[in-house]
Amino acid sequence: MSKLKFIMGLSVIVALSACTGEQTKKDAPEEFKWVADRFADCQILRYQVEGFDQMTLDQKKFLYYLQEAAYWGREIIYDQQYRHNLCVKRTMEAAYANYKDAKDDPEFLQFEVYLKRIWMSNGIHHHYSTEKFLPECSQEFMTKMIQNVPDEQLPLNEGETKEQLIAKLLPIMFDPTIDAKRVCLDPTKDVILESATNYYGEDLTQKEVEDFYEKMAKKNDPQPLSYGINSKLVKENGVLVEKVYKLGGMYSAAIEKIIENLTLAQPFATTEKQKEYIGMMIELYKTGDLKLFDESCVVWVQDTDPVIDFTNYFIENYGDPIGKRGGWQSVVYMKDFEMTKRLQALAENAQWFEDNAPFMPEHKKKEVKGISYKVVNVTAEAGDNSPSTAIGVNLPNADWIRAEYGSKSVSLGNIENAYDEASKTGGTLSEFFLPEDQAMIKQYSSVAGKMHTALHEVIGHGSGQLEAGVASPDATLKNYSSILEEARAELVGLYYIMDPKLVELGLLETNDAGKAEYDSYITNGLMRQLTRLQLGQNVEQAHMCARSTLAHWCYENGKAENVIEKVVKEGKTYFHINDYAKLRNLFGQLLKEVQRIKSQGDFEAGKALVETYGKPVDRVLHEEVLERYAQLNLPPYSGFIQPQLVPEMKDGQIVDVKVTIPESFVEQMMFYRNNYSVLPTYN
Repeated sequence: MSKLKFIMGLSVIVALSACTGEQTKKDAPEEFKWVADRFADCQILRYQVEGFDQMTLDQKKFLYYLQEAAYWGREIIYDQQYRHNLCVKRTMEAAYANYKDAKDDPEFLQFEVYLKRIWMSNGIHHHYSTEKFLPECSQEFMTKMIQNVPDEQLPLNEGETKEQLIAKLLPIMFDPTIDAKRVCLDPTKDVILESATNYYGEDLTQKEVEDFYEKMAKKNDPQPLSYGINSKLVKENGVLVEKVYKLGGMYSAAIEKIIENLTLAQPFATTEKQKEYIGMMIELYKTGDLKLFDESCVVWVQDTDPVIDFTNYFIENYGDPIGKRGGWQSVVYMKDFEMTKRLQALAENAQWFEDNAPFMPEHKKKEVKGISYKVVNVTAEAGDNSPSTAIGVNLPNADWIRAEYGSKSVSLGNIENAYDEASKTGGTLSEFFLPEDQAMIKQYSSVAGKMHTALHEVIGHGSGQLEAGVASPDATLKNYSSILEEARAELVGLYYIMDPKLVELGLLETNDAGKAEYDSYITNGLMRQLTRLQLGQNVEQAHMCARSTLAHWCYENGKAENVIEKVVKEGKTYFHINDYAKLRNLFGQLLKEVQRIKSQGDFEAGKALVETYGKPVDRVLHEEVLERYAQLNLPPYSGFIQPQLVPEMKDGQIVDVKVTIPESFVEQMMFYRNNYSVLPTYN
């Protein structure tokens, strides 16, 4: 699983920016421009790809073909997230391309912001809150924009007229009551019926879906398949059937191009194990065989030290309200040898961390297997990883594979660096922290945040085990599984970042770094992350809800000893930690309980924990936070432009590959539109 799909919990002074690049064929200047664009509640960043020039020609070719395999799949996530997304996106892009009037027209600028938000979120629902956002331009202006597009450039269904297309799309875009939320996690509602996600047929209920997979699962299976990970569940003639994502099945046109580029990439694999893995992935895309999916994950995790690595499949399940189906994603990256060497001690001591975790004895692994960790530099991201991206990855997700074969963890070093560079101006530190807390945070927040990420990914997600006979968390914990898993990994990181072992291993210079992370995390979880919510909303997004759960549980359970103190000065609220050691003890207590909930599949306890501490929002505090944050004029979210690898050809052969760092978000997205769109508008 990915640590903090949005980096807010990593460092309080990070302005939640993400790097971006774009299709202007221009090498990065000496004074690198980190922030490329800003609109609505987002900013778009660029990032650098250090070390690419040191790659051999074969390695550059490998990276190029993996990039192409990523870009050809990028529209899959649009369709997965909402059935009308591709129709809206393609119509808006065509309208934008055909606009000839004044570019400073206020309504055109509002239209442009709407299109950028669609690109940022891979659809018309916010990438973080999953609530539908609406155009700010008028319906009349939108109608005019679409009317100006030639029919052949519009995504018209057979026999559909332009007027019918407009009549269909206007309520989809402008009516806030239609498909209002992509992922509903409200336990009082049918989360399948109430979610606009396209993972399920429109008429399916939560009970039907859960019953379907309960019958499919084998009781006490030690190696359960990832049922539903690569398919859409629909009802045909009254019978539930899975439409598998494979060649000849759903998303076949894009999958064909992915297979084509993986085939071109395979001869340049950096290890024999990697070459085997790519062959398995090609076959997996052809068949959709879930057993082959698991087998390919095992081969991938056993290939522990390739110079170049990648993901390219249906992987993370955050977009499914019951946590079964995987959003398509791809990340392509190359090893940062120097940074990996510095942090190798973490993976090498994984058994020590497992042995000393505050778990019940039966929930500890007696033998930790196959843990690997590296710092990498990303060269391409697509699908569920772009434009908004993780800063760390730990895979595979199947608990039995983790237990028997281990996992691979990476920190996306150049992404983290871009966040750091973009956050050097802001003002959140002085606004949300007491003066006596600011110096330590300013000194250590960057290194502490990165260490927390590493602990979360390497130790956190790979730790613990299920009790015998307990089914996988998606079956036992259902719509709380993602939140609780992120909370568990976060707690592992928080518990150990104050451990003297990190100083002993040379991973941190002082425990003050851990204290700085505690300061950052508690203030973020209790108040600062509320900047991402509209007034009146509760916390639902998995990473935010995990942070909120941990911070509020510790605050409430530490009140008797005033471990975390609420301070109000000059009408402003702050949270100050009075006892870091006692807070670490609270994190340990909660970690033991969250691990128990997972190991025993205790749905009711997990639900009570999240619903009590994670989701509720203090409206008065929320109003205050929004007012204070608005004065800083900072966007709470960030996305990335991707670098572009461009081959140099001679006599039909690639003789070199150059990396360019694009500068315009619009240009990159229109480049994708013009070059990588092969899916039907409706799939």
